[in-house]
Amino acid sequence: MTTLENRPAAVDFDSPDHQAKLAALYRDFDAVGMTPLWRTREGLMPHHPEPRAVPHLWRWDDLYPLAARSGELVPVGRGGERRAIGLGNPGLPGDPYATPTLWAAIQYLNPRENAPEHRHSQSAFRFVLEGEGVWTVVDGDPVAMRRGDLLLTPGWHFHGHQNVSDTPMAWLDGLDIPLVAGIDQGFFEFGPDEVRNKRTPDQSNSERLWGGPGLTPVAAVGARPSSPLMAYRWVHTDAALTGQLELADEGVPGTLVEPGHAAIRYSNPTTGGDALTTMRTEMHRLVAGTSTRRSRTSASSVWQVFNGGGTVTMDGQVRTLTHGDVVAVPAWTEFSLQAESTLDLFTFSDAPVFEKLDLLRTQITEGTDA
Repeated sequence: MTTLENRPAAVDFDSPDHQAKLAALYRDFDAVGMTPLWRTREGLMPHHPEPRAVPHLWRWDDLYPLAARSGELVPVGRGGERRAIGLGNPGLPGDPYATPTLWAAIQYLNPRENAPEHRHSQSAFRFVLEGEGVWTVVDGDPVAMRRGDLLLTPGWHFHGHQNVSDTPMAWLDGLDIPLVAGIDQGFFEFGPDEVRNKRTPDQSNSERLWGGPGLTPVAAVGARPSSPLMAYRWVHTDAALTGQLELADEGVPGTLVEPGHAAIRYSNPTTGGDALTTMRTEMHRLVAGTSTRRSRTSASSVWQVFNGGGTVTMDGQVRTLTHGDVVAVPAWTEFSLQAESTLDLFTFSDAPVFEKLDLLRTQITEGTDA
């Protein structure tokens, strides 16, 4: 027991003797791999997220010509596997990542060209900005890719692509590659060198079985981690967005995210949750003249302009948006959209991961001094 009589004398923290002993302590910490919290707290536990990634915009007018040039010079085959060009965030030098958890790429397939089958633990999707003529074959099921469609490839599903048309086609790839790499969960396996099923049906087997949004085959009842429906068609997405805005015009409450702003989330019909386990996928439509409220979230996201034009404001910096442009929004970036014409945007984010971990935080900053 410490008493007044045996209590240590006050330490002179500025004395040369104390400073020498402290320096020796830190050297001994380093030697055995120890790091004192009192020297690192601000880096380990910041007051708010401080991402290395920065808000960034890639112009479609730059991306597509470069993808087309790669089609002339780079073959598709074993090894590289895909003619996919990752979009590297300037804040993440050396890593081909749009954000620390999301990989976005432009994939380009030449006429009459096949990309061989493989599978991996990373989940993937394809969003088609324009064109048709390619079928992605997921676990042997040929799925047509057309403008405005979202096509899924959940983790560990074999998949290859075939272009049966006489024109090239490009699309947006989204994967959770950085997230999976960061937690050492990457697995990859080659499949057949040729796409196994070269049929080109108008409807895939998954669409024939699941019928459409809200229809669950009784024989297949039961929760699945990812959506068993491999294609979400633009005709359904467009109808849903149009219907939301029409109902709002008719005065029906609870139909819009905010005035002039309709949105849909692609969901897993067996759970009602996100279509993919690690990525949230949505389509948003803003009426001309509409602005969204400024907000920020601890999730990061990537957006692509599908139709129309406008501007995006990120941390106070305004940038114009035109057809095909791709935008990276890191965590805790203050973000808002402004539509000059009717503006449709596809977006994906890492929000499902942080929801499951109870880490997701969102803040509306409109009207505040944030």
